[in-house]
Amino acid sequence: MSTRMYALPVEQTRWEVPGGSTTVFDWEYDEGRDRLLSLYEKGKQKQWDGAERLDWTIEVDLSNPMGIPDEAVSIFGSPIWDSMGEKDRAMVRHHLASWQFSQFLHGEQGALICSSKIVHTVPGLDAKFYAATQVMDEARHVEVYSRYLREKLDLAYPISPGLKSLLDEVISDSRWDMTYLGMQVLIEGLALAAFGLIRDIATEPLASTLNAYVMQDEARHVAFGRLALRDYYPELTQAERAEREEFCVEACYLMRQRFLGEEVWRNLDIDADECVEYMRNSEHFKLFQSHLFSRIVPTLGDIGLFGDRMRQAFADIGIIGYENADLDQMMEQDEKIADDLDRARIEQVEKAIIVGRTAGE
Repeated sequence: MSTRMYALPVEQTRWEVPGGSTTVFDWEYDEGRDRLLSLYEKGKQKQWDGAERLDWTIEVDLSNPMGIPDEAVSIFGSPIWDSMGEKDRAMVRHHLASWQFSQFLHGEQGALICSSKIVHTVPGLDAKFYAATQVMDEARHVEVYSRYLREKLDLAYPISPGLKSLLDEVISDSRWDMTYLGMQVLIEGLALAAFGLIRDIATEPLASTLNAYVMQDEARHVAFGRLALRDYYPELTQAERAEREEFCVEACYLMRQRFLGEEVWRNLDIDADECVEYMRNSEHFKLFQSHLFSRIVPTLGDIGLFGDRMRQAFADIGIIGYENADLDQMMEQDEKIADDLDRARIEQVEKAIIVGRTAGE
């Protein structure tokens, strides 16, 4: 519906409600922003029910909840790991999985708050449409991660200090684009890479499919942030862009520490300093850490925040090689994997129905 039907210029009806952040009512209903509206359509069509799409009857082995090889354990090969018996190694695997899924849960709750904030602060009705679908996505993610921790792992960890610090900054900033940048680009970009590692290496089917389905949603969320910020950032002054670039630099250094799991080592009374030091110098962990930024680096380049300061920081962290990664191809792959899992699930259900009918004849 076009706003040409209004008797007065639509700009005169724009309504802003001041508060901790500014709430924007937008009466502009033109259909010119086809990319965001297309994303909104996909957001509507891809809603799913975590109680039905996931098989919660699967039993999880707490000695290795995700069914990962020992080589994927962050302290594998260290003197501490080598000195452990199987009982202690099983405890480490259980606690690491619980800690990681707990951080996913806390991050998703932060995303729920941020996406609801975006609905009332972002200018542009099309962006509000899509952000509304994301609110439901994030609520569902909080639901499924919470259920997995409660019913399958029976253990949870508080939010890590680094993630809490970043969420505090993102949620408290009143500028709508900083909510996008902090949550859609940085926090969810990092989470996407972490979800993907579990999806691809976990042999426990519930952990793998849960993350695959969440990734299908998150890929759209990151695309949403890219579209909005790609249009907005060229309008800013050089000083304003430099400020946002500096925020990204500080956030990336902070997030680099996020997966060290220091809380786990201290809770298990394992030498935390030695574990953290081993991980920081481990080639395996450096590769893992680098992979975590594989979605963030090209996104920052795409939205125009890849200046000299950003390049220097990424070179220091060791992740400069991802700037030319194909984000659209990654998103398509995330969609395909989730759709393939759905097809396999439906085929399995249909086979079970056929077997049941045959047995009853």
